[in-house]
Amino acid sequence: MSLQDPNVATATPKRVAIVLANPTTSTTTGWPVGFWWSELTHPYAAFREVGYEVEIFSPAGGRCEGDALSDPRDPSGYSAHDLTSMGFLSTPSLAALVERTRPVAEIDVARFDAIVVAGGQAPMFAYDRATALQRKFVEFYEAGKIAAALCHGVALLRYAVLADGTPLAKGKTITGFANVEEDFADDAVRRMGALAEGKHLMPWRIQDELVAMGANFVQAGLWRAFAIRDGNLVTGQQNYSGAETARVVIEALGR
Repeated sequence: MSLQDPNVATATPKRVAIVLANPTTSTTTGWPVGFWWSELTHPYAAFREVGYEVEIFSPAGGRCEGDALSDPRDPSGYSAHDLTSMGFLSTPSLAALVERTRPVAEIDVARFDAIVVAGGQAPMFAYDRATALQRKFVEFYEAGKIAAALCHGVALLRYAVLADGTPLAKGKTITGFANVEEDFADDAVRRMGALAEGKHLMPWRIQDELVAMGANFVQAGLWRAFAIRDGNLVTGQQNYSGAETARVVIEALGR
């Protein structure tokens, strides 16, 4: 009798590179910003459950920091329901992975089957300068491998350009942090007294910019888990879509 879990692959495992944003500062609020915990931990758990190997990278390498509200231990209680992230943070060997990310320039595309770019607030303020990440994401896409981005990580598509000069997002059906969610976030921060009337939490909006670039932007409604695939491009709507994004990637890659 075999005790092997039938859901775990026994052949050469698929490999996924998850990219987190390095810490930076919001130019709109002055707050420190980083990645969103559930956009790492939920895909990580889903990939490991089916036997995939996962490595964590960031544009500059080194220590990454989660946005405060995404930490289930934060006094605000905003993410206290996120038991997956709590489990990750409570496991020393996993929590340590965020302390020593490798720079994206070191990703060997030939070794990986997919790249997944997590969100959080930092991508909106830093991915215009993350040229190595822009190139690496396009390299995955043009190699026919799965190139995925989630929530504000979809900001990367504003800067990702194919070898022929065409924006990767042009003509693609994609999702990402939607205007309806930006409006909700703006109102919430405004009520906290941290955002003036008429100002926005983000310096620009993913939905508006990508539509202007020729993308077909779709979304499932406020805070609904949602991800979509267009060829080998996968996008997830927001922080509740980490597991859904992973599911779409797994369906594309198989086990």
